[in-house]
Amino acid sequence: MKRVATPILALALGTLLAQGAFAANAVRISQVYGGGGGSTGTYLYDYVELFNATGSAVNIGGWALEYGSAAGNWGSSAINIFNFPSGTSIAACSYLLIQLGTVGTAGAVFPVTPDFTSANLSMSQSNGKVALFNATNANVACGSEAAGTLVDKVAYGTGNCPEGTATAALTSTTTAVRNSGGLTDTDNNLPDFSLSSTPAVTMHNAASGASPTCLSVPARTSTWGRLKLLYR
Repeated sequence: MKRVATPILALALGTLLAQGAFAANAVRISQVYGGGGGSTGTYLYDYVELFNATGSAVNIGGWALEYGSAAGNWGSSAINIFNFPSGTSIAACSYLLIQLGTVGTAGAVFPVTPDFTSANLSMSQSNGKVALFNATNANVACGSEAAGTLVDKVAYGTGNCPEGTATAALTSTTTAVRNSGGLTDTDNNLPDFSLSSTPAVTMHNAASGASPTCLSVPARTSTWGRLKLLYR
């Protein structure tokens, strides 16, 4: 009996640990738009939207959003890094909107108010990559990130550091949108994201409220996101 119970207990403990890791690190990038800051963009600025796919609030104070050119390092200079202020939190199944880069000469203001604004991270509208870290990785090459600090990343076009395969190239009027309102996470950028016409994209900020789909299914047992957090 003990021989049977021991592996069962070990399996149960492993499951609990996996769930804990998932719950602690399930913030992911849900939208990327690099078409601002120019003369043809839909919006005046670039932006990144984050989503908390768990049923509990997550404190991301001190975390870093970092940009890299298509073949460049993460956070190659200070202007390619944005650090979230201490105490920043994303509510359960909710979003955070970060306005980024310099203002363009064409385009509109965002339809929702950004939760944070930064002149940093002027992203390429077509080819590049953006990552979320739980600690700053300044001027670090892909694959050399400090262990356990990479939370999520998205590469588009010829961006050289995707999860799986990069999405197609973006334009000044297209946005990379994570499917199912941010819930889809198979550890592969290409199928996880759809490229959508930016004017038709629903942007979210902290005041947008929680995703009803996420609230109804708080534990995504089918996603590979649980596994990637354990073995990343």
